Amino acid sequence: MRLLNALIATLDAATALFGKAIAWLVLFMVVVTFVNVVTRYVYGVSLIALYESVLYAFAMVLTGAAGWALMHDEHVRVDIFYRGMSPRAQAAVNMLGCVFLLGPVLWLIWTRGYPYVLRSWRLGEGSNEIAGLPFLYVLKSFILVFVAVLAVQGLSFLLKNLRTLLTGEAPPTPVERHARHEESAS
Repeated sequence: MRLLNALIATLDAATALFGKAIAWLVLFMVVVTFVNVVTRYVYGVSLIALYESVLYAFAMVLTGAAGWALMHDEHVRVDIFYRGMSPRAQAAVNMLGCVFLLGPVLWLIWTRGYPYVLRSWRLGEGSNEIAGLPFLYVLKSFILVFVAVLAVQGLSFLLKNLRTLLTGEAPPTPVERHARHEESAS
């Protein structure tokens, strides 16, 4: 059980580190959007690269933070029956969802996305706009980043539910995790 807990902690730490790093792009988006509005409406200058950088950052946040959302149990779940189940039954449902839904979808996205991203890198693909960003291949790479971060956190999610299945103990809720984090910080 100690090895299982250590593996879960390592996977969660990697997810948290990447999620927190990618979250800084939200601040970048706010600042650049403000600058873009000022340059456009005050100075009458429209900078396509500035506008595209916000779109790039948004796509990176959306794809890069998916694992972080799963780690914090912020993913979509239709819980008509789920909330009334025992912790072990919930864990079984979660494990089935990981194995039969998340896993195949990630595999499909990876197998279809990898050649697409590789082709973009080979072409050095850039924006269709003359003054746009020349890094479209980097943005397309976040399709694979999405798969990787979700796969890492999906494995952690699967292991957490395996632990619940074995011990019968429900994992802490996001509110309980936050309270523990606040306690340890003080």
